[in-house]
Amino acid sequence: MVCLRFSHNDSVAYLMTINVGPVQIDDPVILAPMSGVSDLPFRRLVKRWGAGLVVSEMIASQAMVNANHKTMKMTTNCAAEQPMAVQLAGYEPELMAQAAKMNEDRGAAIIDINMGCPVKKVVNKQSGSALMRDLDHARRMIEATVEAVDIPVTLKMRKGWDDDSLNAPELARIAEDAGVRMLTVHGRTRCQLYNGTADWQFIRNVCNVVDIPVIVNGDIRTFDDVDMALEQSGADGVMIGRGATGRPWFLGHVMHYLKTGERLAPPSAAEQGEIVCEHVDHMLSHFGGYAGLRMARKHIAWYSRGFNFSSEFRNKINTMDDASQVISEIGAFFSGAWLPKAA
Repeated sequence: MVCLRFSHNDSVAYLMTINVGPVQIDDPVILAPMSGVSDLPFRRLVKRWGAGLVVSEMIASQAMVNANHKTMKMTTNCAAEQPMAVQLAGYEPELMAQAAKMNEDRGAAIIDINMGCPVKKVVNKQSGSALMRDLDHARRMIEATVEAVDIPVTLKMRKGWDDDSLNAPELARIAEDAGVRMLTVHGRTRCQLYNGTADWQFIRNVCNVVDIPVIVNGDIRTFDDVDMALEQSGADGVMIGRGATGRPWFLGHVMHYLKTGERLAPPSAAEQGEIVCEHVDHMLSHFGGYAGLRMARKHIAWYSRGFNFSSEFRNKINTMDDASQVISEIGAFFSGAWLPKAA
């Protein structure tokens, strides 16, 4: 692992290369797994703009083993997004192992184990961040997954279940001993959900006890956030989730910033309109017209944030069932007629 830090035009820049087993990530700026968001069309777009690694939506191991049609669609990947990681969630070691092997066979470069999801329907099944309450079982889950595949396995976690059980460093040591090749830590507890602010400083406790790469995650939305998250955590890279919604170019701009110290401006409104149209077109092709158009609405809403009359635009889009009309409306809105709100 190489991490060089230097001063560039009065800012701090980083050049980083990390190895996740045989997978080399030259720029560890990683797209976070986000349910209903980090599907193939979005991952492909983010990767094209620049990302060291993209991660799939969280996939339930049980559904994967049962060959659920929707789940199989979620694991579809393409050459343009490689290397690509598939994130799995579950409670039964045998099912996790089977699901991991199935995704290896389907072209995943990395298997990521989810021990960080705070959503009630996940933790009620003793999956996600619920596993941080039973580290012995977490160890069995990790060992089964690592032994099932030849590709590297990574792990995503939180600080702990609550403020009285901040056991991420202990889980990190268990994971490293079991063969995990990289860790990502979201700087909140499960009980915080997404409330409050991410505690990047705490993640340094994890970095201090393992020799594998550690990635900082949570609330990284600006270039200043990137600097502070890396400095406070001591991590080897950043994972960006909600900060990329409506901004698939942001990870690429972060990569450029870490190399040069230059903060690139977002694409122009007209260019953003072209990106939105391309994204919607890919969603229509991947999911089909009816489902794709409805799933695209949230992305269109995110893209339009910060522009004048965006609320009226979203309301209009959400009543349209004709894809060609939606594309036309997107082009008109982003054509430059609507100026962004003042910062």
